[in-house]
Amino acid sequence: MTALCRHFGVCGGCAYQDMADAEYRALKRALVVDALSRHGVEAPIGDVVEVPPATRRRASLKARKGEGGVHLGFHAARSHDIVDMQECLVLSPTLFKAVCGIREMLTVLLRPQETAELHLTETDIGVDLAFRWKRPNDTATLAELARWASKLKLARISAHNETVIELAKPSVRLGKADVLVPSDAFLQPTREGEAVLQAFVRDALSGAKRVADLFAGCGTFALPLAETARVHAVELDGPMLEALAAAARAMSGLKPITVERRNLFQRPLGESELVQFDAVVLDPPRAGALAQTQALARSKVKRIAYVSCDADSFARDARVMIDGGLRLVSVVPVDQFLWSSHIELVASFERA
Repeated sequence: MTALCRHFGVCGGCAYQDMADAEYRALKRALVVDALSRHGVEAPIGDVVEVPPATRRRASLKARKGEGGVHLGFHAARSHDIVDMQECLVLSPTLFKAVCGIREMLTVLLRPQETAELHLTETDIGVDLAFRWKRPNDTATLAELARWASKLKLARISAHNETVIELAKPSVRLGKADVLVPSDAFLQPTREGEAVLQAFVRDALSGAKRVADLFAGCGTFALPLAETARVHAVELDGPMLEALAAAARAMSGLKPITVERRNLFQRPLGESELVQFDAVVLDPPRAGALAQTQALARSKVKRIAYVSCDADSFARDARVMIDGGLRLVSVVPVDQFLWSSHIELVASFERA
């Protein structure tokens, strides 16, 4: 068992930090087992793959300036109170150091009782900070942000979905490609967990010549898969899709990658479109991909890798695909949100 964080029992982020390791892993695995059972799905479920502590590269934090100064951190358990983060066993050292500096910045920047929501991402170039607050991007605010960005060595600061300060272009390595990530873009929460998911997907789709990557994001799976297969990447978010396309254009040695901006909830790839692919990978948000999995169930696609951040929506979608003639070959729980009630997973399906 890991030594307890000083905020344990107050902060809402790590409810299970006091559990013995074996008991904790059994609890995480049971989240997947129970979800599949509720939907009548049977499958081999592997042991939980757990990332190390202090590896989280993304965080969404709340801030408020009160009489005692700025409180910056996660919400308290079952409360909107902010636990002022003085220690964190899940954030990477780089991200936690940035939090300490940003608290100092907000002490100067925020007015009494003013609040803000902050999204931090550790990239290969530096920390990317996105603000959500009521303050406009006025001249005085921008001048202060520029001064603090330089002092804290932040790569970029965004506010109101607009880049206001950019000292370096934040990028991450996906496969062999460097991707210039848009502000507040979705990335897997840890590099270690991302590598586990990428390796599973590679193995599950090994030998495929033509792959559809659905809910492709910035290319977490499309770019590594394009080292051996032609990939069609579909994503609704325009900036993330363009980041993927730009990285593919800049990288030599990849098989062709085509991109398509499309809302897969409202307009999933149909049977006539799926016929050209011998494999599919999908990584939908928490709601899952019911409409798309219904289309996959009716298709002739032979192999599917499904990356999920919600065991229940995955189990619902898995039931649909199994009823359509696919076999659920394996499921691996992946714990990227340590000591929380959240579990991710990756699974493979095959059609006889």
